[in-house]
Amino acid sequence: MTDKLNGLEKEVMQTMKKIYTETVIDHAMNPRNTDKINNADGFASITGSCGDTIKIWLKVNDCKIVGSTFWTDGCSATVACGSVATEMVKSQNITQALAISQNDILEALGGLPEGNRHCALLAAKTIKAAIQDYITMRKEPWKKAYRKC
Repeated sequence: MTDKLNGLEKEVMQTMKKIYTETVIDHAMNPRNTDKINNADGFASITGSCGDTIKIWLKVNDCKIVGSTFWTDGCSATVACGSVATEMVKSQNITQALAISQNDILEALGGLPEGNRHCALLAAKTIKAAIQDYITMRKEPWKKAYRKC
């Protein structure tokens, strides 16, 4: 049984290497920043047109992102995009993080097949929404008590 599983795993990896870059595979197989941040300063959850959802939590100190995590129910490309997006915003100030785009995420991953490019857009939109949530909570901190995340 173990030999069959090892063979299947090897076959899957060979197929993935034909489709995805090493960076995509690494982030999909070993995603970074996958824990929820309790009492996050910014949070967003967006479901894309494909049905995948990304949730992103941010911890901010002096308008600088000091922590970022994500969760997704999506495919391996969505996992990779969430992972790399949360890595990209760490240590960025809010303005820099707001500028991160779909193309920036795609470039960091070394590209994605056409059918998966929307995953990078979903991650970029969720980062922006989490930052907007942070900005809103700074202006109206009482709303944090009603957040569902």
